[in-house]
Amino acid sequence: MKNLVIVESPAKAKTINSYLGNNYEVLASFGHVRDLPKSNIGIEIENNFEPKYLVPSKAKKIVSELKKKSTTAQTVYLATDLDREGEAIAWHITEAIGLGAKKSQKLKRITFSEITKEAIKDAVSHPREIDMNLVDAQQARRVLDRLVGYNLSPLLWKKIMKGLSAGRVQSVALRLVVEREREIQAFKPEEYWTIVAILQKDKIDFEGRLCEINGKKTDKLEVKNEAAAKKIEKELEKGEYVVVSVERKKEFRNPAAPFTTSSMQQDAANSCGYSAKQTMRLAQGLYEQGFITYMRTDSVSISAAAKAKMSSYIKENFGDRYLSEFARVYKTKTARAQEAHECIRPTDISVTPERTGGKFDPKTAKLYDLIWRRTLASQMARVELDVIEAKTKNGGYGFASRGQTIGFDGWAKLYQGKISIIEIPNLEVKDKPKLVDLKNEKHFTEPPGRYSEATLIKALEERGIGRPSTYAPTMSTIQDRGYVLKDKGRLIPGKVGFVVNDLLVENFSEIVDYSFTAKMEDDLDLVAEGKIQWQKIIKDFYGPFSKKLKIGEQKIKRTTLDEETDEDCPDCGKKLVLKYSRNGRFYGCSGFPECRFTKSFVDEKVQAKLDQANELIKNRKCPRCQADLKVVNGKYGPFIGCSKYPECKYIERINQKSDVKDQTNELEIKKK
Repeated sequence: MKNLVIVESPAKAKTINSYLGNNYEVLASFGHVRDLPKSNIGIEIENNFEPKYLVPSKAKKIVSELKKKSTTAQTVYLATDLDREGEAIAWHITEAIGLGAKKSQKLKRITFSEITKEAIKDAVSHPREIDMNLVDAQQARRVLDRLVGYNLSPLLWKKIMKGLSAGRVQSVALRLVVEREREIQAFKPEEYWTIVAILQKDKIDFEGRLCEINGKKTDKLEVKNEAAAKKIEKELEKGEYVVVSVERKKEFRNPAAPFTTSSMQQDAANSCGYSAKQTMRLAQGLYEQGFITYMRTDSVSISAAAKAKMSSYIKENFGDRYLSEFARVYKTKTARAQEAHECIRPTDISVTPERTGGKFDPKTAKLYDLIWRRTLASQMARVELDVIEAKTKNGGYGFASRGQTIGFDGWAKLYQGKISIIEIPNLEVKDKPKLVDLKNEKHFTEPPGRYSEATLIKALEERGIGRPSTYAPTMSTIQDRGYVLKDKGRLIPGKVGFVVNDLLVENFSEIVDYSFTAKMEDDLDLVAEGKIQWQKIIKDFYGPFSKKLKIGEQKIKRTTLDEETDEDCPDCGKKLVLKYSRNGRFYGCSGFPECRFTKSFVDEKVQAKLDQANELIKNRKCPRCQADLKVVNGKYGPFIGCSKYPECKYIERINQKSDVKDQTNELEIKKK
């Protein structure tokens, strides 16, 4: 009789199978094998919020196979992921294959944070039972999110339009983006000027920034206009510059902590331009192939064994001095972090990015390189900086200068260019450097920057909202729904986003309240620790929430997103209206339903791209009717079609590997 090991994914199964002998068979459940129904809420509210799970049709064949294999297996090892979601999947598997109610003695739960031979064998040697506290915490989150989503979403359909949705984390994320945009809209810039003296000693130029006027430190807005700047400049052109103080000191830069899920998403966004969703997909592949530890974690801990291997690697490849002189222990800044877990790190630090043997595609290779460098640097010696800070005066005006060179590069050896070098001459008190130039520059104060995916994830994490597993899907949801648009990597709320947010803030303030949402995470942690029953937190939430729903049904007025235009309908002459739908914006006749004329809406930026593309195919003729061809924007993106449509329905796909490139939308159009 063989032992059966059940994991979530086929890739994971393949890797684990290679580590276990012939006495083991590893099968994949392909994720959840039971779920709440899609057609209804699936929760018996009057029966203590009991969830009604079912086996989806796509999972029935898998469940049947697992059930069959489990009956003949000597031992069934549930090797799903080590977080709450993984614990819940393990429990659902036992229920689906009929071993849960019996509490079969051959059923074992095993977890591991990395897919290596040693970790797998150790896990098999130390099985445990399913932790029902963790299962209940996951159930509570699922039920809570279902109650919010399946009650609020239909209300949004009635009051705004179909296809909208609400959720605890996604609605808070939307609120952050909307509030930031309103800060930007309300911002009034203030003018200010900076004055920099370019000084020289020993033929070496250096900068001195105005920092003091008549013994008083200046702030950023001290010089408010050009007249004031010119007056100061005129006074600085006479007199002499004298160095009045010089301080030489050592400064140190410690390495960053190893990656958590959110810090990996942030660094991958900043360094590689990856979305949170893309980063998690790439990291999942690295984990399942055994190259990194589990990629959903909020812990910065590193195991003692891994630290020892890193220490040996640093000594061998960089020298003793590059190893940190004290054991580095990082403390997570995230409340409720699961310190029993590990950070995201390579499973074997000796497998450098160069030694992966071309196993990765370029994007995966970049992410592995980030993880490898960040992990190793976290255990290396700090960077030592030699700093010179000097003050130079001319009359009542003081100028600050700073020089910075690297005394010892430490962890920066892995990050060339991470530490800036500022060269200045060897200044001494009473030196009289020569004035080379005076620079006056006009500036305006700037509003707070729009969120990127990375900074929005950071803001959610700092507020204790969401978990490592929720950030990537949250970023995708608020964009897929059209609430938020991405422009040059920055998140901008659309009209739908403003309207949905305002309705929720006004009528369901607790759903989008930062502290309420964070407290809910605290309560879920108490469930995971076995300190509170999950039904209690659902009951405490649902009572007030259901009352507000009833009030909202009556109180909230329908909001139209339609925008009037000056364009006439070609069919009936009435004005066209810009409408919103779940599939995007379009023009419709204001005489609907009597007149059903519609036409697609093309954004100004998209239209500019189409105009560029049309220039590329100018003078090309339709091979069927010889009319002009044109590039149009369809449901699935741009394509080339006949200008006589619908009489002629000739179309051709845009060839993405052809020789003429439309750089604005990263598509290419072939000239023929």
